[in-house]
Amino acid sequence: MALKGMGVALGCAAALVLTTACTASYRETKAEEQFPPLGQFLTVNGTQVHYVTKGTGPDIVLIHGASGNLRDFTFSLVDKLADRYRVTAFDRPGLGYTERVNPDGTTLIEQATLLADASDQLGLQNPMVLGQSYGGAVALAWAVERPDSLSALILLAAASNPWTSDLSLFYKITSSDLGSATVVPALTAFVPNPVVDSAIEGVFAPQKEPEGYAEYIGAPLTLRRDTMRANAMQRANLLNEIKALHTRYGTITVPTEIVHGDADTTVGLSIHSIPLSRQIKGANLTVLEGIGHMPHHATEPDVIAAIDRAAQRAGLR
Repeated sequence: MALKGMGVALGCAAALVLTTACTASYRETKAEEQFPPLGQFLTVNGTQVHYVTKGTGPDIVLIHGASGNLRDFTFSLVDKLADRYRVTAFDRPGLGYTERVNPDGTTLIEQATLLADASDQLGLQNPMVLGQSYGGAVALAWAVERPDSLSALILLAAASNPWTSDLSLFYKITSSDLGSATVVPALTAFVPNPVVDSAIEGVFAPQKEPEGYAEYIGAPLTLRRDTMRANAMQRANLLNEIKALHTRYGTITVPTEIVHGDADTTVGLSIHSIPLSRQIKGANLTVLEGIGHMPHHATEPDVIAAIDRAAQRAGLR
């Protein structure tokens, strides 16, 4: 009887694993059908990179945050800039439609190197580099690793300095070997849409996301298994990478504009951008009263003004 019971249990477990895998694959296929690539692809050092380029004028590169993709910028900002800049938005490695570079978690420097090489391959002329949230950390890595390949730096709610809070339970689980193998596929297969909508609302708080944003951003792409694993590893490794990176900010000499809301509870102003404004000589910090983590949507004119200031300071306008 015991062996029979064990056999039933193993059969149920196998059925659950198979159902989860099939459902996850189905949802991934539907996500890619619903949110196909918006731009073009190039191969950089063997890695496929997805990008969108629009407009004419001085070059600017846009780097999105964690759990996102370039659609965060093509929703509005790219079109607002394209009348006077050549704007290029990239999917970061492992997210959107850009391939992973490192299965153990593509580092900030690896990401910066890939995107700098991609920009060079596209013929971008010493672009200004804008990064939001995690993308701001990538932009900072670009500035310290490849200082001669950019003309200015614009940082929006950027993760930049070490913090003391622990890694969230979600990322502890999804970045672990066991969680990657079991929890990630279950999330891909079974997370309901209201949970995704709630996560988007949390990122924008205390503001609300723009009308149509949730339908446009392609959140189901982030729920793909490989994307979740890549994002989780990047997030789990971020603090140690920031600890190594932040001691090098004094070498940054390009004009730098920093924009940060004082109501941001995702990346705290006092922990990150206020110290950063002192670490980079000549950096200009704009504090947005009552604004949360998404200033490029909540106060888009302020972000565009910061870009224009950076361009003017760099002699591009």
